[in-house]
Amino acid sequence: MISKTAVTFKNINNLAIPATISGIAEPVLSITDTAIVGNIPVDSLESLAAAGIVGSFLSMLIWVLGQTRSAISAIVSQYLGAGRLAEVEDLPAQAIFLNILLSLVILGSTIFIVEEIFMLFEASGKILEYCVSYYSIRVWGFPLTLFTFAVFGIFRGLQNTFYPMIIAIVGAVLNIVLDFMLVYGVEGWIPALYLEGAAWASLISQAVMALLVFFLFRAKTDISLRLRFPLNKELKRLIFMSLNLFVRALALNAALIIAVREATALGDKYIGAHTIAINLWLFAAFFIDGYAAAGNSMGGRLLGAKDYKGLWLLAKKIATYGIIVSIILMLVGFIFYYPLGRLFSNETIVLTTFYSIFFIVILGLPMNSIAFLFDGLFKGLGEMKYLRNVLLSATFLGFIPALYLGKYLGWGFYAIWIAFVVWMAIRGGALVFKFYQKFRPLLQNK
Repeated sequence: MISKTAVTFKNINNLAIPATISGIAEPVLSITDTAIVGNIPVDSLESLAAAGIVGSFLSMLIWVLGQTRSAISAIVSQYLGAGRLAEVEDLPAQAIFLNILLSLVILGSTIFIVEEIFMLFEASGKILEYCVSYYSIRVWGFPLTLFTFAVFGIFRGLQNTFYPMIIAIVGAVLNIVLDFMLVYGVEGWIPALYLEGAAWASLISQAVMALLVFFLFRAKTDISLRLRFPLNKELKRLIFMSLNLFVRALALNAALIIAVREATALGDKYIGAHTIAINLWLFAAFFIDGYAAAGNSMGGRLLGAKDYKGLWLLAKKIATYGIIVSIILMLVGFIFYYPLGRLFSNETIVLTTFYSIFFIVILGLPMNSIAFLFDGLFKGLGEMKYLRNVLLSATFLGFIPALYLGKYLGWGFYAIWIAFVVWMAIRGGALVFKFYQKFRPLLQNK
């Protein structure tokens, strides 16, 4: 009988395929907003720019505070592999409580300085006005998304990506339906709310997903979400893992925010084009991330069982599968080069600018896949400190110098996306090197 930990095509894909579908839920929400907002009949360019700026800021908040998901997943999967899951059954509730409490503090502190926040992104005039109105609605979905992500992490640690997939599908479909209804209106029933309608659609979808994940988790697992004391012995390790990922996420988002700021400074057509490009980049990232999720879940369990041969085989297989997926995405990108742009905007000036750099986004996909896959694997192994150091180096020694060198040389919009290529090359290369250096000797000594 094949163990659930066995590194087989079937076992990997049983985790990877549902994780891929659930992983693209968040970018689907952003892409839906971008595509629909970009075709609003009134101020579409300004609305698209505002959606891009706010989306980048909210993604930063979610990614920074959502790192508890990976820490919970790593610890749960390692204890599962070691056959000691009962020892950490009270940990998830304690971690989620701390995370949600922190999210409420941040929500409360930003809601009063919204205008000042988006002025830092070079937003002004009508774009700034739209940023404020859009953010003031969408921000209330922030704690809901963090709760959903954290429970997804528990499911992932339990080697289950199917239920998160179901919830993600429901959320994405609901968001699309509500986008059309609230942005464009329903004659005689709902007035066209335009950009604010997109914000309400996202908020309602996030609330529904949070409710679904709560009830499904209670029904399908034996782990309680009731806060209990004393504190679990692993809470300290989880907090330090989360803090390392917190710093890592700050470095990651520093690159994304600087890119948005520089694109905004270039002009409206550039931030519009950048919004389209970054949404497609993130969509591809989350698509590839399905195999990273499989590496995360299975890697932690294999490490807990001290199965280093299986761990080495897992790394080789997910890298192979991820490269294949990225090549397919490349072909789709080149075949639908122009139709993809027209999904997001009807502004010729924005589309022309987007098409000028889209080939860079496409060509970087295989390299991105290696970085994302080993990133997920390292999270499952609990190597959060190394992940932190890699992101700090890639951002401050790679991305930022490359961006401003390109700007100095007069490369304009190209400089932003060339900097992304440098960023991902450093991330992927450092992770592959570390994995080989650490686990190859363990494999030989086994």
